[in-house]
Amino acid sequence: MRILFLGLALVTLNSCGAGVRGEMGKACMASGRSAANSALCSCVQRTANNTLTNRDQKLAASFFEDPQKAQDIRQSDSNNHEAFWLRYRQFTSQAERSCR
Repeated sequence: MRILFLGLALVTLNSCGAGVRGEMGKACMASGRSAANSALCSCVQRTANNTLTNRDQKLAASFFEDPQKAQDIRQSDSNNHEAFWLRYRQFTSQAERSCR
């Protein structure tokens, strides 16, 4: 799962637009990944704004620093975590399409 998440994050980090603000954009810029730049991270943030709540964004942003947390949530039996994961997958799919 860690490889899957990192793969999703790298695909998500690909390209788009302007100033980086918000949980996801800041996490993207701070990730240290070579593909991270202000245009890409701004696109990731815009996509997050359109698909995730602020609370979801804060949780998803924490995955950049702690990929194991993504694994734990994905495998959790919690209905809340399951619902979040569905929204998160929608976000990553949209970001993959939008931020190339």
